[in-house]
Amino acid sequence: MQNQNIFGILIALAIPLLSPAQTPPALSSIRNEDIRTDIFAMAGDHFRGREAGTLDELKVAAWVADKAKEAGLRPGGDDGTWFQFFSMWRNRISTFSTVSIDDHTFPLWTDVLIPQTATATVKAPILFIDRADTNRPDIKGKAIALLASPEGLNLRVSLPLRRYMALVTRKYAAGLLAKGAAAVIFIADDMAEAGWALNASYADHGTYALEGDPGEKVIDRQPVIWLHPGAADYVKTPGHTLNIQLLVEHFEYPSVNVIGIADGKDPALKNEYVVFSGHHDHDGIRKVPGDSVFNGADDNASVSVALLAIARAFHKQPGRRSALFIWHGAEERGLLGSRWYAAHPTVPKSSLVAVLNGDMIGRNSPDSAALLGTHPPHRNSRDLVTIGLAANQQGPRFLLDTTYDSPTHIEGWYFRSDHLPYARAGIPSLFFTSLLHPDYHTPQDEPQRINTAKITRIAEWMYRTGWAVANNPTRPAEDADFKLER
Repeated sequence: MQNQNIFGILIALAIPLLSPAQTPPALSSIRNEDIRTDIFAMAGDHFRGREAGTLDELKVAAWVADKAKEAGLRPGGDDGTWFQFFSMWRNRISTFSTVSIDDHTFPLWTDVLIPQTATATVKAPILFIDRADTNRPDIKGKAIALLASPEGLNLRVSLPLRRYMALVTRKYAAGLLAKGAAAVIFIADDMAEAGWALNASYADHGTYALEGDPGEKVIDRQPVIWLHPGAADYVKTPGHTLNIQLLVEHFEYPSVNVIGIADGKDPALKNEYVVFSGHHDHDGIRKVPGDSVFNGADDNASVSVALLAIARAFHKQPGRRSALFIWHGAEERGLLGSRWYAAHPTVPKSSLVAVLNGDMIGRNSPDSAALLGTHPPHRNSRDLVTIGLAANQQGPRFLLDTTYDSPTHIEGWYFRSDHLPYARAGIPSLFFTSLLHPDYHTPQDEPQRINTAKITRIAEWMYRTGWAVANNPTRPAEDADFKLER
């Protein structure tokens, strides 16, 4: 109730910022039929899941640039082009790596899953423990084995198939390793077994980083592994030894941001930019049963096509400030495209007035959505929040889910999309989303499952917000006390 009262005050304060004179004049340019056509094209099998660092990502980037040109934008990338290329470095577990218990070897990914990418050499006795006994004094130097369980996990706000193994790992592994465990072995339960192939299709790809990142070069690390239930006898019976030799391979790949500009009409303010942000990449083709193409219709073709619709609106009726549209590459590899642009903007960094980022806006209840960055410690601009909430009130009137904006939410959703590098750089930022669903990062995230009418409404909401920012005499201020919890 307290949050509702605060939101009501903010909305009341914002209404003057969205006066009738500033009501977006080109809402009719954001059309459901255009969004539907575009999302079936972008998230179809033709682009093979748009995996960052592949020709498929480059193909979709060219498609986005062509559509941006059709929408009336001009190029905003490097050297007068639509594009900003950058390199990313990939680390993956080498096929020469080995995991065995005594003389029994477990083939990588089919019989053993390794959720972290790091070198490791381990020869240690296996100690099987109960999950409630993680403080026992004989952990140091042992390979600690335990049975996976959903006990203590709030799965009402999680996704078992894609996220369950990661949540179990997070709950137990760090504490055991901190107590000196030489390794941690999880024996999969039914939920982990159901998601095994899907998780293996991500773990075997490894990790990605920009050049100079701490994650670019790998270091030796105590390993965490998952084994199938059939391996329980190996770990429960005393006297067995875990042997691990993990090697890591290192590769360079290209990725690309696509950037377009709708010029403002005010002689002075047109040199300032309201940023509309999304990402065009997804997870490509992976070895999973059935359909192997991860089309990424909601994640994040939904926002990519919404940005095209918003671009048509700004082309039809420019704002006083310019609108800068960025389709980031390699978001799924760790926000690499947005991190690169925030550090290497193609316009002066000081000219970036606000970032309106979207990620996954086409699923779940048609009347609900979320706006992240509205609550401390995630709020970095009370002014921008006020405008965004008022735009929702004047437009779609979504019921807003505020739980995912909490710093204690298990998913850490605020930290997993492209607004984050800009917020860290001191630029007022908001994150529009319709949140997670069971098809997240699976081949079932396909265009026919998308509610294009909902995308249209969220696109209108983002447009209303951006239109107000583009035309207000003053730019939204950053909160002086903004400090993220991590």
